[in-house]
Amino acid sequence: MIDHISIAVGDLAGSAAFYERLLATIGMTKLVEREGTVGFGKKYPEFWLNARPGKRPEPDGTGTHICLRARNEDMVDAFYEEALAGGGRDDGAPGTRQAAMTSYYGAFVLDPEGNKLEAVTFPKD
Repeated sequence: MIDHISIAVGDLAGSAAFYERLLATIGMTKLVEREGTVGFGKKYPEFWLNARPGKRPEPDGTGTHICLRARNEDMVDAFYEEALAGGGRDDGAPGTRQAAMTSYYGAFVLDPEGNKLEAVTFPKD
């Protein structure tokens, strides 16, 4: 099981502002802010941003892919809308998709640094 993740960002302040609004849609808040790093989570920091000054945004299709669980479809929709409102880009509007083992409801966006973010929920059968 994964305990936490961290991603490198060239613009820590800008990324922290983007993620603070975005992650709030799925119940995460900013819990730690230190020089060079910001941590978000529900009870403890699960999602970290680490400053890498001079790092340029990744070209489309080459950044990190992170999938975050949402409790319901409304949260997935809010995640997607907030990402676009905050400077992210569409990479797959909210909707039902078929995975290898089951169907799910999810949305994909690219953050300002070029990382692919997915919010997903698994509706009850």
